[in-house]
Amino acid sequence: MQIRSERPGEADAIHALTRAAFVDAPHSSHTEQYIVDALRRAGALAVSLVAEDADGIVGHVALSKVLLSDGSPGWYGLGPISVAPGRQGQGVGSALMRAAVEALRARGAAGCVLLGDPAYYGRFGFRAEPRLRFPGVPAAYFQALQLHGGCPDAEVEYHAAFGAAS
Repeated sequence: MQIRSERPGEADAIHALTRAAFVDAPHSSHTEQYIVDALRRAGALAVSLVAEDADGIVGHVALSKVLLSDGSPGWYGLGPISVAPGRQGQGVGSALMRAAVEALRARGAAGCVLLGDPAYYGRFGFRAEPRLRFPGVPAAYFQALQLHGGCPDAEVEYHAAFGAAS
């Protein structure tokens, strides 16, 4: 398996993969594929990585810039991250997570936030950070990874594409 940047012409495959990955997810909005599509259309996919093996694309992770209410620059949001249903639990997601964090380090990012399971994302250094807030979600599930500098005291706003429903 290799992790690489998304290539032109792979949007449909990524859309189908993302839809399939979340179809049975209990905490899903079932709009994740539309979010990735909207981020791409808006030119807001700062990093778009795929996991590929002999079967084709088996995973994808999206990273986009987020806005912090205090104006701190260099923060990104991770997600959605998708793994083909038949490949979940085989290390594809972990490989994508490690590659995504490395891509952010290479960009000189200040940090990254995500919404997800603390038990899973804690393995990659993500922690609930009370100084960073995302209104409307349980604080334990909104997590951050500081890469450079201190942690701002701010509310986080994702790109408008996260409101995409179709």
